[in-house]
Amino acid sequence: MSQDRLYFRQLLAGRDYAAGDPIAAQMRNFAYLIGDRESGECVVVDPAYAAGDLVDAAEADGMSVSGVLVTHHHPDHVGGTMFGFTLRGLKDMLERVQVPVHVNATELDWVAGITGVAPSEFTGHAHGDTVTVGSVPIELLHTPGHTPGSQCFLVDGKLVAGDTLFLEGCGRTDFPGGDSDEMYRSLRQLAALSGDPVVYPGHWYSAEASAPLSEVRTSNYVLRPQSLEEWRVLMGEPVR
Repeated sequence: MSQDRLYFRQLLAGRDYAAGDPIAAQMRNFAYLIGDRESGECVVVDPAYAAGDLVDAAEADGMSVSGVLVTHHHPDHVGGTMFGFTLRGLKDMLERVQVPVHVNATELDWVAGITGVAPSEFTGHAHGDTVTVGSVPIELLHTPGHTPGSQCFLVDGKLVAGDTLFLEGCGRTDFPGGDSDEMYRSLRQLAALSGDPVVYPGHWYSAEASAPLSEVRTSNYVLRPQSLEEWRVLMGEPVR
């Protein structure tokens, strides 16, 4: 696909949107805008904090928000209430733009419960489904481990990895719904992707904001284990 046609922006919470929000600045979340410049449509990945700022950013670029992609249900990615704190996010965005919200089917009830958005507002997907924005196809990869329905997005040589894979480390598995063995399998699935996509994580926890998968395979310790037994040793878990 022509790079002139693909619209892709990585935005940092507390700087590019939700500026001045101390929680957003501390959490260092990334949100993404992905779309088709020719059709003028784009989707927002993980609208949290000041979700309206993300709509404003898209509109300032001449784009219209036509959907939302959700990596997983945690409030720093979609807003809502969890662990005794509440963040704004998806619910506020839907009050401004009535658009489809694409989640992994396994995650649908979790996202609804956290955000307070009715389950009927979500479109549930399976691994390998495609969401097309204009003429831009985005492949949805089910990557459980951090949460049961975590998903990543593959689009034109770019992997939006949510909290499954960071440039250094991976998402935690000790939150409700987390599963360390599932995380290992998801990481192996991502490590095996062809074409050396550039990894765009859900948080800025590293020196760089993105890196080719080939570099992440070499530098990220969570991709080194080649068996579940090696993974359990690395994670300090008993080998079964």
